Amino acid sequence: MIKDGSGGGAAEQPVLAVTDLRMRYGTKDVLNGVNFTAHRGEVIALLGPNGAGKTTTIEILEGFRMRSAGDVDVLGVDPAHGGEAWRANLGVVLQSWRDHGKWKVRELLHHLGMYYRPYSTDAIQRPRNTDELIHTVGLSEQADKKIATLSGGQRRRLDVAIGIVGRPRILFLDEPTVGFDPHARREFHDLVHRLADLDDTTILLTTHDLDEAEKLADRILILAGGRIIADGSADALARRMSTEAEVTWTLDGERFVHSTLAATEYVRNLFAEHGDRLEDLEVRRATLEETYMEMVRRFEMGEGASAARVFEEVTR
Repeated sequence: MIKDGSGGGAAEQPVLAVTDLRMRYGTKDVLNGVNFTAHRGEVIALLGPNGAGKTTTIEILEGFRMRSAGDVDVLGVDPAHGGEAWRANLGVVLQSWRDHGKWKVRELLHHLGMYYRPYSTDAIQRPRNTDELIHTVGLSEQADKKIATLSGGQRRRLDVAIGIVGRPRILFLDEPTVGFDPHARREFHDLVHRLADLDDTTILLTTHDLDEAEKLADRILILAGGRIIADGSADALARRMSTEAEVTWTLDGERFVHSTLAATEYVRNLFAEHGDRLEDLEVRRATLEETYMEMVRRFEMGEGASAARVFEEVTR
């Protein structure tokens, strides 16, 4: 659910704003003018090929890495100068981390939660209740078990619990469902939607699972060539890309399939020609995976400038 005020009055101020963000390592420019915003309660997926600068971008937003140039505002603060009170509003779920295997799940979460108590406010009570949190991430049966005994998927659920123990206003997720089975993944998706819809948590996630990004994200950002070359919902990007749509229908009991760049006009002509004889008509546009793979293909073929122009036209 996008909460940017686009439906009417004045737009709500973004909780995260990035303008002309640049990062250079030696003579290599990793980020070359990144621009985007995020609003309260939005779920945003940051996608891009390996080495595109996703992790660097996230680390700058979290205040863990200094940028070379540009302006970054996270909850009204420059992350480079954010203090402990500011950091208490952030939740971070890393792709992997070194945990303390001898701690029990409940003990660790209770201990970590104590660090957030001084930053509790009338609006946000910190930390979360430990047992409620354990139930939320599906670890009730493992609450009194040592972390070293947990399975990979259970340890990943613990990572998520650690990330949200302090009721963050912004949650950063790096490949959050690695090691999850299908049931655990569905439960995690439900959790993300609850955090965004009920707690107004802004969530920025990186993932290589494009199906997951399409299911979770209000907006998709595609990072390539050191800048954001696509910004929009998965549906909007797929609809506006110059890729063919697949039209299927049944006529007099026979099934037909046709690919076209002009799906609306083609369907209109079908109805004009066949009218009520048409059955089971369906238009399937490019999926996020197909859209993304087309972008990657163009960059791998050295057509970066062409791909960027296409995506810039999409996001206007």
